[in-house]
Amino acid sequence: MLCCVERFDLQLFAEDRTEKATPRRREEARRKGQVVRSIEVNSAVILLCTFLFLKLFAPWIGKMVAAFSTKIFSSYLLEELNYTTLYSLTIYTAAVFFQVCLPVMAVAAGAGLTANLFQVGLLFTSEPLSPKLERINPISGFKRIFSKRALVELAKSVAKVIMIGYLVYSTIKANTDLFPLLINMSIADAVTEVGSLASTIVLRIGLLLLVLAGFDYAYQYWEHEKSLRMTKKEIKDEYRQYEGDPLIKSRMRQRQRQISYSRMMQQVPQADVVITNPTHYAVALRYSPEEAPAPVLLAKGVDALALRIIEIAQGEGIVVFEDPPLAQVLYKTVDVNQTIPAELYEAVASVLAFVYRLRPDYMRRMGVS
Repeated sequence: MLCCVERFDLQLFAEDRTEKATPRRREEARRKGQVVRSIEVNSAVILLCTFLFLKLFAPWIGKMVAAFSTKIFSSYLLEELNYTTLYSLTIYTAAVFFQVCLPVMAVAAGAGLTANLFQVGLLFTSEPLSPKLERINPISGFKRIFSKRALVELAKSVAKVIMIGYLVYSTIKANTDLFPLLINMSIADAVTEVGSLASTIVLRIGLLLLVLAGFDYAYQYWEHEKSLRMTKKEIKDEYRQYEGDPLIKSRMRQRQRQISYSRMMQQVPQADVVITNPTHYAVALRYSPEEAPAPVLLAKGVDALALRIIEIAQGEGIVVFEDPPLAQVLYKTVDVNQTIPAELYEAVASVLAFVYRLRPDYMRRMGVS
C-alpha cells in the first residue's frame, strides 16, 4: 500500500512534455545533429535517379560493354599470358570500369547529397561522432535494440520487404507469357525484353519507395517534434537563463525608475517656473540661451509626484504658475531633458515673461540688464 502511495505521489510531481520546442531548443538540437531526416527518402531518390541515368545511357553503356567483351575474346584471350599482356589487360579493364561505373556512382552520390540537402540543409557538426560512454554500455545497447523506436523500424523494414516482394511477384506474374517466347527470340531481342521487364520492376519499386518515403518523413517529423517537446519548467528555466530572471529584471527596472526619479527631482531647483494643473500635473521648465535654443523640461509628474515637484519649487522660491491646458500638453508631449516643440513657444514665452517680471534676478542670470 505504501509503495502504491509513493508511486502515486511521484506521478503527481512528474511534469509532461506538452509544450512546443522553443527556437533555442531547436537550434541546440540542430547543432547536435538532431534533425528531421528519413533514410527512405535517400534510398528512393538514389534508386530513381540511378535508374533514370542507366535507362537514358543504356545504349552507350551497352556499346562500351560489347566493345570490351569483343576485345577480350578476340585479342587478349588469344595472346600468350605474360607480364606485358596481363598489365595491358588490367589497365584496359580499369579504364572501361571507370568509364562505365564512375558516372553511375557520381549520379548516386549526387542524388544522395541532394536528398540530404533537401531534408536537412547545410549542416556541419561533429557532435554525433564524438565518443560517448553510453554507446559502449551493454545495458544501454540492449535498451536501444528493444526500444520502441527499434521495433517501429523493424516493422517498417518488414512491411517494406513484403510490399516490394509482392510488387515484384505481381509484375512477373502478369508477364509470365513472355518467358516461353524468349526461347525463339534472338539474344539481342531476348535481352531487350528482359531488360524492359526489369526496368518496369525497378521503376515500380522506386515509385513505391518514394511513396513510403513520404510517409516515413512525416513519421520522422512527428517523432522529432515529440522528442523536442519541453515541460513548462524547462521553458521557464530557459527564459531565465537567456532573458534573465523576471523578478531580477523587475527589480532592476524599479531601481532604474528610482534613479531617474531622484535625478529628475535634483533638477527641480534649477527651474525658472513650474506650470501646474494645479494639483494633478506639474511641469518644471528652465530657459537658458547658453544651454539650449528653447526652454527645457527638467521634471514632470502627476498626482503625488506633481505635489512633490510643487513642494520642492516652493521651498526653493521658484514661481509656481497655474495653467491647466499648457501643463497637460507639456506633460504629454515633452520628455524630461527635452526642449519644448515650436508650437508651444508662444504660450511658454508668455509664462516666462510673467515670471521674469516677478523675478528680475532671472534676467540678470541670463545676462540681460
